[in-house]
This record gives sequence, C-alpha cells and structure tokens, in this order.
Amino acid sequence: MTVTKSAAGRPRDPEVDRRVAHAAVSVFAEGGWTSFSIEAVSRRAGVGKASVYLRWNNKEDLLAEALTLQLGRIADVDTGTVRGDLAQLVRQQLELYAGEHGGAALRLGLEARTIPKLADRYEAMSQEQILAARAMVRRGITRGELPANTSVTFLLDALCGGAMNHALATPPHLRARVSETSARYAEEFVDFVLASVLVATD
Repeated sequence: MTVTKSAAGRPRDPEVDRRVAHAAVSVFAEGGWTSFSIEAVSRRAGVGKASVYLRWNNKEDLLAEALTLQLGRIADVDTGTVRGDLAQLVRQQLELYAGEHGGAALRLGLEARTIPKLADRYEAMSQEQILAARAMVRRGITRGELPANTSVTFLLDALCGGAMNHALATPPHLRARVSETSARYAEEFVDFVLASVLVATD
C-alpha cells in the first residue's frame, strides 16, 4: 500500500494532488522510469518540489499512486450475454491503450517488473484483470453461448491482443476517434472473433 505524507496541520489540496498525479503519469509515458524524477514531475505540474515531497516519500510511491489514480482498470462487466461482455472488455482495452494515458499503460507493461515498489502492485493488477476477462468467457460457456471446448486463453489473446494492436496502429492524431467509435468497433470485432470461434469448434 502506498504511504503518503501530509503537512502537519494543513489539509492536502485535492487540486494539487490531481495536477501532480497527472504530471507524473505524463512524464512516465514520455520518458519511462529512467527519466522519471520528482523534479521533472514538479516542473510539469507547476508546483514546488517541496510540496511533492510533503505528499510522497519518494518517486516510487509517487508513480505507483499516480498510476493507480489515472489509469483505467479492466473490470468484469456482466451484461447478460457473452457478446455484450466481450464488447465491454474490448472497449476497456481501447480506452486503456488509446486513451489519454495510453503511453503510460504501455510503459507500465514493459517496465513495471523492473521498478522498485511497483512490480508487486503491477502483478496484482494484471492478475485481477486476467481473472475478470476469464470470468466473462467462462460465463458464456456456462450459459451455452460458447462451446464447452472453447479455449479461454486463445479467445482472450485474440480479443485483447487485437484491441491493443488497434490502439497502437492508430496514428496519434486519430486517437480521439478510437474513443468515439469504440462501441461500434468493439461489437464488430467481437462478432468477427466469435464467428471464428464457432467455426473452429463446430
């Protein structure tokens, strides 16, 4: 659990916390862990370095808390149908990797295991997201919407890998359109993948 500081007798300013967290994620997205520092974050946020140190003990704690606050999480969504559930999964993946902090999400996947105090938190988050995605597929199998011999791993590799690739292949100046069209894209993509699954298991 992240340990943060606060100035004795002075309540923390939520606006300063928000600005610093946003700046921390942006700095990490642009330069990765090797370029990440309290000084760089304080400059980006427009706050004094002392204010940052009053709130966070070190840069590891700062980055861990900022990522927790700013990055979206992959949640288990039960819409009542496997098609609806998986469309929500794809939309969450698109938002994570093509959204405002997509660069930080990608950096996190590549660097988290080498960053002190962040490796364990990232592993726990990844496991939580994997379990959420697998639960969606297993519900579809239980309800008879998917064949009993459906490979949960292969299906999720196709959907999650495809969503990430779509986000990465989209030029930066078109990233906003990914969010605008995510619902339609997710439904069409899920239909395509599910059709392939049904053919393969027929």
